[in-house]
Amino acid sequence: MTPSNIISWLMEGDTSIQYQTHRDLLGNEKPSLRKKIALEGWGFRLMSQRNQQGSWGQDYYQPKWICTHYTLLDLKNLQIDPKNKTIRDILDKVFLNEKGPDGGILPIGGVKKSDVCVNGMALNFASYFGQNQNDLISVIDFILCQKMPDGGFNCQSNRQGADHSSLHSTLSVLEGLLEYQRNGYSYRMDEVIDAKKAAEEFIFMHRFYKSDKTGLVIHPNFLKLYYPSRWYYDILRALDYCRDGGLPYDQRMQDALDVLRNKRNKEGTWNLAAQHPGKVHFEMEKAGNPSRWNTLRALRVLKFYHQEN
Repeated sequence: MTPSNIISWLMEGDTSIQYQTHRDLLGNEKPSLRKKIALEGWGFRLMSQRNQQGSWGQDYYQPKWICTHYTLLDLKNLQIDPKNKTIRDILDKVFLNEKGPDGGILPIGGVKKSDVCVNGMALNFASYFGQNQNDLISVIDFILCQKMPDGGFNCQSNRQGADHSSLHSTLSVLEGLLEYQRNGYSYRMDEVIDAKKAAEEFIFMHRFYKSDKTGLVIHPNFLKLYYPSRWYYDILRALDYCRDGGLPYDQRMQDALDVLRNKRNKEGTWNLAAQHPGKVHFEMEKAGNPSRWNTLRALRVLKFYHQEN
């Protein structure tokens, strides 16, 4: 396909794809199109899956991936209108009912310790949807106290113990801190910015997918293009975070950018490698086929870092 044909192909996709294509590839903000995300296509289908209590799944985190937690994350990633009143009402109930003694969302096990990866994701969509800062204070306190000496985060650090950060947890926390930073919140902001910079450096130190000790690929799945990403790390999700946060080009991202470019099909699209196993409301795209999600995200990353060719 020619570049114009790829844009046309993207525009044949879901309303959320159309909206983000206009915004990120064509430079046109379309508020009226964004409002349609809740009224048609994937956004409407997700909103229609609520249970009798008005949320999703059996409880806040079960079953994956149809629970309230991951459905809210999906809706945020669709870029549904952040002022959606139904979602804000659901979030109020989450922050009323799901906090633990350590201040985090979803305390786990008999000792009720929270998971920093889960809290990074919760901070991500809660900040996007404009949750009251007072509700987020204890979540920020919890996340900041989980920062590890190497600059990143690991969801096992406060439960089973860890001596090295996880790229999975670190990226989930980074996405949350970014949304918190840019949505008008102020509590402990200097520390949030410092933690964000340190966590970004942790990813750059690993050149996005390599061991800092051996230089070898940490896990082959880091090089596969999944969507939805859920809590899992991969290079496209990490590069898209960098683009979204406006991080300048760094030579240490070049290997990942090269891998991404080399995954492009001859017609200029990117495939969906696979989907993470678990129950879903519905399949947005079929694994093994050209993916509008991956094509959109790859194109906006390569455009931002001037790597189109």
